[in-house]
Amino acid sequence: MPPENATAIVLRTIEFSETSLVVSLFTREHGKLGVLAKGARRLKGPFESALDLLAVCRIVFLRKSSEALDLLTEAKLLRRFRMDSRSLAGLYGGYYVAELLSELTHEYDPHPELFDLADQTLVRLAEGVAVARDVLRFELHLLRHLGLLPSLEQCVGCGCDVPAGGRVAFGHWDGGVLCPKCRPGKRQVASVRSDVLRTMVQLAESGEPSTEPMDNRTRGELRGLMNHYFAHLLGKKPKMQAYLGWDQT
Repeated sequence: MPPENATAIVLRTIEFSETSLVVSLFTREHGKLGVLAKGARRLKGPFESALDLLAVCRIVFLRKSSEALDLLTEAKLLRRFRMDSRSLAGLYGGYYVAELLSELTHEYDPHPELFDLADQTLVRLAEGVAVARDVLRFELHLLRHLGLLPSLEQCVGCGCDVPAGGRVAFGHWDGGVLCPKCRPGKRQVASVRSDVLRTMVQLAESGEPSTEPMDNRTRGELRGLMNHYFAHLLGKKPKMQAYLGWDQT
């Protein structure tokens, strides 16, 4: 097959041999790819530092017709993930972005807007500004792009609008909010403040990132809700979730 080109974010690298790596990439043109990078572990390898974790690079690869890994032939570094601050929050946030892309996207299933969102989020996380808000915004937009965003305003049971005030039932298994009539008998249900749900809607619909501060109570409740929701979607707790509250900004 002829060579193919793509712009890629490096999600993960695994040692394959003394000289080679297996690399997981999220590309704008083709979605997630698993490629074999021969010679990538050599001191003067053909890919230099283009395959550093979270780096953005321009690649050329040969797609295999069988179940074998695609073969990476070229990789040119476009941008490294460099922290502009001493805070580790942005670094952990970047690793979390890579983990979610790796776990929730499929090979050869392109989502150009999701790629652009991830690229934009990584740039902001490296700056160390509004890390908690940027991570939450990425999570919600990721879910929306993949068709996994929970219902935040209408009951998933009957479709009616949920109450505008007080606390609202959120069913992790059901995929969103539940009205008082549909709540009985449901499992894995959390009680969430209605203003927290409104914040989620704003973040999910926001076209541009915001540096507007978020109070600790709202941020904590949002973080807990998202942690449980992603654990439900994946059937396991994402590894990097434990580090998201290490240094809140």
